[in-house]
Amino acid sequence: MGRGRVQLKRIENKISRQVTFSKRPTGLLKKAHEISVLCDAEVALIVFSTKGKLFEFSSDSSMDRILERYERYSYADRHLMATESESQGSWSLEFPKLSARIEVLERNIRNLLGEDLDPLSLRELQNMEQQLDTGLKRLRTRKNQVMHESIMELQKKEKALQEQNNLLSKKIKENEKAVAEHAHLEQPSIGQNLSTFMLSLPQQPQPQPPTLPLPSLTIGYSLSLTHTFCEYVC
Repeated sequence: MGRGRVQLKRIENKISRQVTFSKRPTGLLKKAHEISVLCDAEVALIVFSTKGKLFEFSSDSSMDRILERYERYSYADRHLMATESESQGSWSLEFPKLSARIEVLERNIRNLLGEDLDPLSLRELQNMEQQLDTGLKRLRTRKNQVMHESIMELQKKEKALQEQNNLLSKKIKENEKAVAEHAHLEQPSIGQNLSTFMLSLPQQPQPQPPTLPLPSLTIGYSLSLTHTFCEYVC
């Protein structure tokens, strides 16, 4: 059978209590050392016996450093708890005030919208009218300001676009002028090249007109005038 669970309670016998205490601190200090090494934790252990004897253990850091750190954390926790409790108390007091304030504001909004005007007196109506007039003036002033700012912004954009347009027009004119000058310079060069090309061609001989035979005249016999002339000369 398994061992039953031991119920923890105070040992009534004083001698037995002292004997049990004398055996436990060594194991407790050993466990504290093990957890500090295995888990890389800062451990501080302080035990006082019934006779006031002190048993203590601290990890590699000093006991004072660990206790100082503990004081900082405990103070922060106490301060946070106190702040939360104060906040809860103040909120419980402020809630009715805030609820009444919200109700007044909602009623004023309804009145400004022209609702629930019957309970208002003449003075309250006059004050509300004055508030509306003041608000309307501020609204118109702000509207005019926004419109003026919009117009100024549009004018700036228009000016920038006009400057860009002028710059592009200037570049186009410069390009057209450069193209015209280039074409004007190329015309004499083309004529000169054409003349050189014509001169380089081989010269064709000029055709000679055909030689026509002299006319002859026959008088009474078959000798030609040419033969008769030759005989006469001879």
